[in-house]
Amino acid sequence: MEVFGQNPNRIVSGYSEEFESAFLEHMKRSHRFSRVAAKVVYNEYIADRQHIHMNSTEWATLTEFVKYLGRTGKCKVEETPKGWFITYIDRDSETLFKEKMKSKRVKADIVEEEKQERAIKRQRERAEELMGGGISTDEINDSSERKLLEKKLDGCDQKVKLSLGPSLKLHNEKDRPESCSISVFDAMDYHQNTTGDGSASKSGGKSGFGGVSGGGVLDELMREEEQAKEQQNRKDYWLCEGIVVKVMSKGLANKDAYYKKKGVVRRVIDKYVGEIEILENKHIPRVDQEELETVIPQIGGLVRIVNGAYRGSNARLLAIDTDHFSAKVKIEKGIYDGKVLKAIDYEDICKLGV
Repeated sequence: MEVFGQNPNRIVSGYSEEFESAFLEHMKRSHRFSRVAAKVVYNEYIADRQHIHMNSTEWATLTEFVKYLGRTGKCKVEETPKGWFITYIDRDSETLFKEKMKSKRVKADIVEEEKQERAIKRQRERAEELMGGGISTDEINDSSERKLLEKKLDGCDQKVKLSLGPSLKLHNEKDRPESCSISVFDAMDYHQNTTGDGSASKSGGKSGFGGVSGGGVLDELMREEEQAKEQQNRKDYWLCEGIVVKVMSKGLANKDAYYKKKGVVRRVIDKYVGEIEILENKHIPRVDQEELETVIPQIGGLVRIVNGAYRGSNARLLAIDTDHFSAKVKIEKGIYDGKVLKAIDYEDICKLGV
């Protein structure tokens, strides 16, 4: 007591530093990335018989100590109706974590640029192919078409023009004064009217001379648009707030409290990491998406499309194909309202939380 009376502040300060250091070391070891009740951590700490008692420190109560940790930036503190909750802030690992996320973002940007370049190259090649594709005169050498033209031109001593393009023309043998010209398409219309059939006699699924049928062109354009949306919205990250996921990591502290437990994503950090509120115990660990799985609800449940062409849309689960690990969903609301996706992969959809 005499020694304490000579310099009480120094002794109390020493015990306070030891208590704080041991408490934070326990937090770092047991609850490094978790949001946990301060009472839980304190009870775990005092379970060690060699611990420093709080009554020998400058803090009279646990609440004062928790507020001190919040003021000094050593922990993130939060007051709730259930008491004080704290989250350990690891400065060293935070720096490494940010560098890792930055590397992932750079890699994702490079992949996205390469995808866009390939898409532009394919579009350019297709445009050149369409622009360079001419119409062959062999397609109009059918004998019935020739007879039709002769019948149409009977009594007209004029030049015949075939309006197929700037370089394709058919002239009769004699050069006569030009007073009338008949388009090949007019002749086709005449043939269709006389036969009563709305299709060309030798179209074979094509309209006119060498042109692709309207339905085929439309289908191809729709497929290209679908592929473009898929390439644009297919990312290597899929986490978003409000979905229910399953924790599959065994490396987290207190793994029995989190492994194979379901939780709701409350916050997404740098696209790849989520703060997951465990449904069972309300803890909020921070988990990388590689250690998470999507959750499929029961038939009729709501899901969020988390990747692919319709990323971000909400949908209703209609059926599940367990053999191909895919599902049938119907999009609700938005610009794609009512669209049915017959086979979407399990990992591209996830149950919506309450």
